Amino acid sequence: MDDILKTIRISAAGMRAQGNRLRVISENLANANSLPQEPGQKPYQRKVITFKNVLDRSIGLKTVRTGKVQADKSNFNQRYEPSHPASDADGYVLTPNVNSLIEMTDMREAQRSYEANLNMIKVSKGMLNQTIDLLR
Repeated sequence: MDDILKTIRISAAGMRAQGNRLRVISENLANANSLPQEPGQKPYQRKVITFKNVLDRSIGLKTVRTGKVQADKSNFNQRYEPSHPASDADGYVLTPNVNSLIEMTDMREAQRSYEANLNMIKVSKGMLNQTIDLLR
């Protein structure tokens, strides 16, 4: 029965990590079209989240946790828009380094991982209930 409870805790840690990942992805998508307002300003910079294994002393196993949320160092995009107040001398405006297709793909992957962990909790809960029923 102890192993079932450990499984639930491990899956819950995975759900928390993927939930944090979904929040970062949502922020990226929300800012995908935000532009600077003045020349020389930088647009929104895409964020990426890291994961790490951390020893959960209460169960004696390593579980996944979110690490740092860091700025993506890839180059900003440019768009020709000479009438924009933040355009440079050539008429280009820097745009965020967010690719909506990549963000949507990452979001779908995070959702599937979240669902897999949720299903694992459901299965473990069912096994725990069956064990309790057998002990009655």
